[in-house]
Parts: sequence; structure tokens; C-alpha cells
Amino acid sequence: MFDLGRSFLATVERRPRSIAITDGEFRRSYAEWLEDIQSVARGLEALGLGRGDHLIVVMQNRWQMATLHWACQFAGIIVTPINWRSTDRDVRYCLEDAEARGVAFDAAGAEAVLACEEAYAISRIAVGGCGDDAAVAFESLLGGQGETLCRARPQDISLMLYTSGTSGRPKGVPRTHQAERAAAMAHVAQNLYRHDERTLGVMPLYHTMGVRSLLSMALIDGAFVCVPRFDPEATLEAIERDRVTNLYLVPTLYHMLIEHPTFRAERVASVDKIGFAGAAMSAGLMARVEAAFEPSLFVNHYGCSEIYTFTIDQRANRKPGSSGRASLNQRIRVVPVDAASPDEVLPAGQEGEIIADLAGDEAFSGYWRRPEADQKSLRDGWYFTSDMGYLDEDGDLFVTGRVDDLIITGGENVSPAEIENVLSLHPQVEEVVVAGLPDEQWGQIVTAFVKVRGAVDENALSEHCNEAGLTRFKRPRRYIFVEDIPKSAVGKVLRRVLLDDRADSLATD
Repeated sequence: MFDLGRSFLATVERRPRSIAITDGEFRRSYAEWLEDIQSVARGLEALGLGRGDHLIVVMQNRWQMATLHWACQFAGIIVTPINWRSTDRDVRYCLEDAEARGVAFDAAGAEAVLACEEAYAISRIAVGGCGDDAAVAFESLLGGQGETLCRARPQDISLMLYTSGTSGRPKGVPRTHQAERAAAMAHVAQNLYRHDERTLGVMPLYHTMGVRSLLSMALIDGAFVCVPRFDPEATLEAIERDRVTNLYLVPTLYHMLIEHPTFRAERVASVDKIGFAGAAMSAGLMARVEAAFEPSLFVNHYGCSEIYTFTIDQRANRKPGSSGRASLNQRIRVVPVDAASPDEVLPAGQEGEIIADLAGDEAFSGYWRRPEADQKSLRDGWYFTSDMGYLDEDGDLFVTGRVDDLIITGGENVSPAEIENVLSLHPQVEEVVVAGLPDEQWGQIVTAFVKVRGAVDENALSEHCNEAGLTRFKRPRRYIFVEDIPKSAVGKVLRRVLLDDRADSLATD
């Protein structure tokens, strides 16, 4: 199997003049970009970084970050991107945990990086100076001449992503060239991509979705259209300017795009295929997205950093809420929560924990120096996801939430996703999140946090749930109207923030 560097060389040899990357007015063909990438790869080696070393990258989605990603693939360096919103404490943790030999940053990450004493003991690479006169300027790594580097092998580590750390300190997820290439190839196949596709590069390159978009385009001579950070108008401008043909976003970003006042169908007319991942898309949003884009392909991906894709549905709009069936490189099962064995498979319709086969080509082999995390999640050759779900009679998977999100009210188990789906179809509901609030009598009460687009009250929403046939114990007992739904940097709903904020307000009432 090719490593990623050789995969890129194959594309350069096949279509050297095809546009590989754009970033506003900046653009490079594959042949031109290879020169930049190789020059940077040699520059990293000159700074003392070698095969198997970690380079922490704290940048927005600019062409320089994408160039560093590919330079690391050629040099055999492990690119280790982290959130550009990280604090100095976050950066310090990752520098120490990865034993990084270098850190690259732009203005967005400069303050946090430069506040870390540990950063001054290793090579620092800055885009545009960023107030660090002693750092190596990224621009100085360009324009060099020399041998074509291709140091990595398929089993070498290509990339290490850090999980969000919502249940503790972040865990490093090392992924090999082989696993990354397999995931990129599956992404191409499952999204029916063709030569010369153009994808929107707005999902962060510290997130598996952003990396998948970057790599998949390089396999098919496609273009990666950088948008440094998501802004609805800037994103629409990029789609329009570069004639983007496919989108791969979290549901929140679709919502923000189609709700933006300057959104018009003609501005996104070039988009033919759309995909989403990272969270479920409610039935209401799905209908609005389909009407806005009229795509030929509407794909739902369900996966994670550890294993790129678990399931996929290429007709996401046919059965809202479904995540489809096992992807090209995967097998899945649903087992009881706290199952002792992956062989305790539940029958169709019964909810439990979703697990995935670690023998799949896209799978990682374990967390970075975290044996306790391996012991919890990796058992008998299967990855226990901590996601809840069930398979219907057709064999389609429905993901109902995290094990920790399950609401237990009056002894009954309630999954938030089903209720969110029903409420999202009310015409005055813009966004909704359902969670369980503590209650002395019921243990937890089903509570809907609702952002509305027009006048509506609790009675109207209750009647809507009744008319939709929602079982009585699943209907919200409480509605809380909010101005905004808190989300992470990649658009995931922060359910825990809603609960914590509400708990704080109840404590002070």
C-alpha cells in the first residue's frame, strides 16, 4: 500500500496542472504545491525534526497549515494539530504529552503558544511573525531546492488527533498512513467523488472531518478550498468564487448557512453533493437543507477520530434519523451497556451501546500512552464507542446519543434524539436540544432547550409532541427558551454546558 506521500506524488504525476488548493486569491497547481510542500519538508528536517517526531500545529485552515500537513507526510513527521482556540494550558499539555519536537502557529494560536515556557525549548515556526522574533518564519521554509523526500512507510504514524476531553484530559489518537489513506479512499467512494471535485475546506484540520476532506481531494486531483474559520458570508463567497462541488460539514454549519440573510440558491448552485457528520441532523433541518441545495447525493456519515466511519447512508433524506449501515471498511454491533463481551448482540429494535470492529482498515490501534483508556474502550478486538443506538428491522442504525446523555425518568430510559427530531419539525423551532434535569420525584425530567424563530409557547409545543405520537413519558415536562444553543468550535452541541448553566441558575434562584 502507498503511504500518503506517494499518494500525493501519484496525483502530481497524473495531473500536475490541476488546481490543488486555494485560499482567497492564493492558488497552487499540484506541481506548484509539491514544490512548496517539499521545500517545507526539507526545512523541517533542517530544524531537527525527523521521522516519528511530533509537530504540534495551532493554526486556522489556511494554505500554510495544509502545506505543513503534507510536508509532514513526506518527511515521516507526525503532524499533531490542535484547536486554534486552545489556551496556554491546553497547548502545554499537548506539547508535553506528545513530547513534541516543534510547534507551528499563526496569529490565532500565538498568544497561547507564546505563553508556554515549554515552547521555547523546541523549534517554533510562525506564520507572519506573530510577535516571536526568534521563531522561524514559515515563509523562510519556501523556495528551497533539494532531493524529493518520501521518508514514511504505510505503518508509520501519519497524524495524531486529540479528542475533546469532555470526560477528562484529552486523549491522543495516533493514526497510521495506511489507516488515513484507507479512510480517504472510503470517503471518495462513499461520496461518489470524481476527478476535479472541489471541496470546501472549512472543517478544522485538527478534526477528522477536515483531514478527510484534505486527503480525499488529493487522491482524485481535486481542489481544497480553504476557509480559515467559519463565517457564513465568507463561506458563501468561497463556494461561489471557487465553484465548490461538494460540502462535508456538521449540521450546525448547514443551519448557519441557510439561515444567513445573504443565502440564495444561486450562490451555491455549483454544489452537487452534500454530506454531514459529527452529530445527527434533525428531520426539520434535513428538509430545509435538501430544499436549499437540491443535491444529487445527500450522505450521512457516522464515525469518530479513532475509526473514521462506522456507518454511512447515501440517501440520508429517505429515513431521517438513520445513520445507515456499516461502511466499506467496518462491521458494527449493538450490545448491552456494560456488556462483558462483544458477542452479546442485541436484537433489532433494542437499544444499547454501539461497537465497531478494530480489524477494519481505518481503525487506530490504541490511544497514545493511555493504557487505562485502551482498557475501557478496546475489548476483544472491538471498539466500544460509548454511543447509544439500535438497529431497525431493515438493518439501519439509529444513533440515539451518548451513554452519558441517556435520560432516566421514572425508571424509563429516554433518548434525547427522538424528541429533538419531533420538535425540530415544528415550524417555529429553529434549534432544540433535549436533556435530563435532576428531579426529586422522577430522578430526571425530560427538558427541551428551544431556540425559536417565531412566537410559540409550551402549550403549542406540547400539543405538537402529542399530535406527532410521542409516547407520554418521552414528552418534555419542561421547556426552556434560550437565545442560543452552545456549540464547540466544530459545531457540536455542548449539551453538558446547557445542563451545567441551568444547574448553576437553579442553585442561585
